[in-house]
Amino acid sequence: METNLNNRLVHFLSQRTAQDNLRSLKINQGLIDFSSNDYLGFSRSAWIYQHINEDIKQYQHLSKGATGSRLLNGQTQQTDDLENQIAAFHNGETAILFNSGFDANMGLISTLAQKGDLIIYDELIHASMHAGIKLSKASSLSFKHNDLDDLKTKIPTDFGGQIFVLVESIYSMEGDFSPLKELCLFCEEKNIYLILDEAHALGILGKKGRGMANVEGVEDKIFARVYTFGKALGAHGAAVVGSRILKDYLINFCKPFIYSTALDLHSILSIKWGYKFLLNNENQLIKLNKLNNYLNERIITNPAPFKMVGQGPIFGIYCATNQKAKNISRHLISKGIDIRAILYPTVPLGLERLRFIIHSFNTKEEIDFLLDELNIQSKLYN
Repeated sequence: METNLNNRLVHFLSQRTAQDNLRSLKINQGLIDFSSNDYLGFSRSAWIYQHINEDIKQYQHLSKGATGSRLLNGQTQQTDDLENQIAAFHNGETAILFNSGFDANMGLISTLAQKGDLIIYDELIHASMHAGIKLSKASSLSFKHNDLDDLKTKIPTDFGGQIFVLVESIYSMEGDFSPLKELCLFCEEKNIYLILDEAHALGILGKKGRGMANVEGVEDKIFARVYTFGKALGAHGAAVVGSRILKDYLINFCKPFIYSTALDLHSILSIKWGYKFLLNNENQLIKLNKLNNYLNERIITNPAPFKMVGQGPIFGIYCATNQKAKNISRHLISKGIDIRAILYPTVPLGLERLRFIIHSFNTKEEIDFLLDELNIQSKLYN
């Protein structure tokens, strides 16, 4: 029996190898970081580290581990305080913590949507949202990326159930922005419930990094917003911001919340001080925006010989094949530049790419070095 299962596993791995997209884990240290989601350098912030340690000393009498799920013995005053802090920061009624952005999206969508409901989603939403759709009993269909006209054609008339629309603020592979204000107006007009993933907008857009909903002034028009802390906040976990009724519903029915061990004290404090840093220090965001503008200006004045997508800080360079993307990535890594190849099936076939990210701690010289190397490689492979 074990041999039969092993044969199946080997078969699927062999298929990946044949398609040139077999994944493996690699440690690349000491490289120029153009790969991580640590947009503002919070994961390396001495200020945040110092304040976390000061709090840890203050809470020496508390367990450092979570010790259980929130509904058992994982609930603490620090957790409550953090949820209130997050809700206030994002101008929401309440917030509820999850252990990751994946858990938050999957749990929220699969718990909300019921049989007889309809989920309509942007074709480029994150895998965590797809997981939530599959686990729900609702019907689903996609609309063309950022295409409101196509979305409108997908709305049924005289529909008996609830309709949910799923989008992201900044798309993690394309690096482009959702037409959020127009989406909100349309959903409000049609009595549709909008779910927004702000994972890559937190810390980057809005007043003090409050996200795209804040930029567009539509925080009160979105049914549920998901904020992920593993990107600009340099921490771990996520929160769903919404109504008190939504929070109570998730506490009672959302399995990823109910049956997961709570976040530990260090994670709670990392999120807490990440948010406080956003409130008290805009220097990192100012640096990031200047570097982002510098890169865009260089591309305008010296057009690159490759197709690039993204508005920043996420950019992608189309490579057309897995092998081309991998070869260029290996070359850049050999030059001390950390950029990863994004392969099919993570992105559609034929849209394989190099994904790179600008951070507040990068320099103009590093950006020049990156673009020069990309130009050389692009000419070699075109």
